[in-house]
Amino acid sequence: MFNIFFTGLLLGGSLIIAIGAQNAYVLKQGLLRSRVFIICLICALSDALLISIGTTGIGKIIEDHPKWLKAITWFGAVYLFIFGILSFRSALSNQTLHAATTNTTQKTQVIISTVLALTFLNPHVYLDTVLLIGSIASPYANVERLYFTLGAISASFIWFFSLGYGARFLIPLFSKPVAWKILNTLIGIIMWWIAYSLIT
Repeated sequence: MFNIFFTGLLLGGSLIIAIGAQNAYVLKQGLLRSRVFIICLICALSDALLISIGTTGIGKIIEDHPKWLKAITWFGAVYLFIFGILSFRSALSNQTLHAATTNTTQKTQVIISTVLALTFLNPHVYLDTVLLIGSIASPYANVERLYFTLGAISASFIWFFSLGYGARFLIPLFSKPVAWKILNTLIGIIMWWIAYSLIT
């Protein structure tokens, strides 16, 4: 059973670690030390929900309704494009250069809604967690599938909390204004690149 758990852990980790909008946002909030726990928890629980949906076979519903995924794709692309604009504007603004100033301006509701949007408006998350992980888990028996699911879910918790709280080790680097400008610019580029890739 440990081998099956480890297989799920490796698969989940390989899919989550890829650079994306969600990871970029978690990294930035980790650097700012802003609501890190709740952000990491939401990301991990969201993955856990989607992975469970996939491994229990419910993901077949999404696969049978491609129009739903298409609608999410367009909503996600528009949202990421707007988010990219805001990131580029932050790169030009002096208000986001220091953690102390930015940390006090963002409300918890705004941060939570941003995390949820970056998670559930990204169609790749459904393809990776629900369809891909779900299809790989399908040959396993009930108990084996449970261990596989727990392994994949564990990868999400390990990754997001490591990324969120590990970001503080980079704070000395980001004490310089130019580092924040570079980070916000890179986040904007990532958002626009993902939005473009979704559309094309």
